[in-house]
Amino acid sequence: MQRGPPGGGRDLCRLMSKPAEKPEVVQLPEAPAAMSATSRRAAAQRVREARDRLTSTSGTRPAFDRELLRQYAQTRISASFVVMLLVVAAGLLFGLWIQPVTAVCWTFGVLCLHAAIVRACVRFLAEQPSLAATRKWRTRFVVLDLLYGLCWMAILVHPSLDAVSGTLMMFLMLLVVAVSSMLAANLPIAALAATMPIAVAIALNLALSGSFDNWVLAALALAAEGYFTLLAHRLHSTTLATLEARAEKDALIGELEQAKSISDEARYRAEAANVAKSRFLAQMSHELRTPLNAILGFSEVMKSEIFGAHAVAVYKEYSADIHNSGVHLLNLINEILDLSRIEAGRYELNEEAVSLVNVVADCHHLMKLRASSRGITIHEVFEQRMPRLWGDERAIRQIVLNLLSNSIKFTPQGGEIWLKVGWTASGGQYLSVKDTGPGIPEDEIPIVLASFGQGSNSIKSAEQGAGLGLPIAKSLIDLHGGTFTLKSKLRIGTEVIITFPPERVMAALAPVASEDDAPPLQPETTPEEKKRPRHKPIMSAGTG
Repeated sequence: MQRGPPGGGRDLCRLMSKPAEKPEVVQLPEAPAAMSATSRRAAAQRVREARDRLTSTSGTRPAFDRELLRQYAQTRISASFVVMLLVVAAGLLFGLWIQPVTAVCWTFGVLCLHAAIVRACVRFLAEQPSLAATRKWRTRFVVLDLLYGLCWMAILVHPSLDAVSGTLMMFLMLLVVAVSSMLAANLPIAALAATMPIAVAIALNLALSGSFDNWVLAALALAAEGYFTLLAHRLHSTTLATLEARAEKDALIGELEQAKSISDEARYRAEAANVAKSRFLAQMSHELRTPLNAILGFSEVMKSEIFGAHAVAVYKEYSADIHNSGVHLLNLINEILDLSRIEAGRYELNEEAVSLVNVVADCHHLMKLRASSRGITIHEVFEQRMPRLWGDERAIRQIVLNLLSNSIKFTPQGGEIWLKVGWTASGGQYLSVKDTGPGIPEDEIPIVLASFGQGSNSIKSAEQGAGLGLPIAKSLIDLHGGTFTLKSKLRIGTEVIITFPPERVMAALAPVASEDDAPPLQPETTPEEKKRPRHKPIMSAGTG
């Protein structure tokens, strides 16, 4: 029995029991702080206010009353100059039939009342809103409009105007009623208080005259009052509907902001959980690799019988099983680390010129023994003389090995696998791995492409994996800007096609100019050489 050098076993054991180098911890940017409680309360307050505006009370809605009064006051202030011109023009016109002093006093009184209305509107707009104040101002505006209408009624039914024709009085009444109805449309009761005394007074004055024409004019006056009252009510309804739509929009915006704050907080928590997961995987991979070094090293020593043959032959088989299990666990840890780096955006491509055909052929050579042991035939259909790709050879090799090992794992004995490499229609290159396995149900394709996802066939199979092969392959091809397509039919087989974009094909890249590619420089001709006559070469005597 041969034995190793003295002390060599102890040195080897100490070497293999050293802890593995700690890998770089995968770190993601810290998730921003969750939305503060103050902002959530503010959003909830806006929602409550919007809903309060939509809550019905007697007749109208409390918040809308304030808004309607605000629009009424703004309309009164903006049209104050027009009303002043109307009053002055009417006073001048009435001065033709009544005493000038009476016309001047009436004009001055109406202007003072109009100034009081405008001043009240200004004070209302400057006051802090409240429910009690809104009711008080509503009553005040109605009373002021009623006094305004009574002033017009007093002058229109003045006895001195009996000589004026009914048509002219009807025209003046329609003008005053139309202006008052439009100005007070946002407050229908005020519009009615300003116009009803005028219309009723004119109608009674015309009806008491006893003339049929005046009776018709009286009826028209009452009809006009009804029309303008209805018009003011319609304008009020339109304004109220606009306010309701705006309140509903505000409520919807508030609810959307509240839902957005909740979703943002949930997203922040998910990002924090993802960071914790990545750190946990990186830390645990280091902690697992340290004992794996000893397991793989000692099992390799025992399997190879470096210090002598085993007394029991079964121990050698057990050592081989331990080594194979350790290798499987190490591969699983490496896959988890690769997936964590890809998800964290920390996976960097080491790009270089790569021959896709050569990489696929090497992977086929590595997996050929495993496929032969299962009676599986692998066919190669490669396009010849394909240019190189600009990519990460390690990543491309990992993609091919993952796809090929999956096909071998799920293809039954005696099955076939086709490896195809060729051109895409757009000028890129593709790789196809097609097998005659049991296939994947259509509804399980998103599951097998997700991290740690396994289909029903994988669960039933004796060779269950971690569900990381396809997700890693898809992520790596996405980093190259390519596409990943999985096609499968039950009891027929599965085909995975990955494509590389034309931009990564070396033939499609523009050549880089270098000094070596430049044409050789010709020696410059001096002026003396240019003046020198050129002679034909003298032929030797032996030439014909």
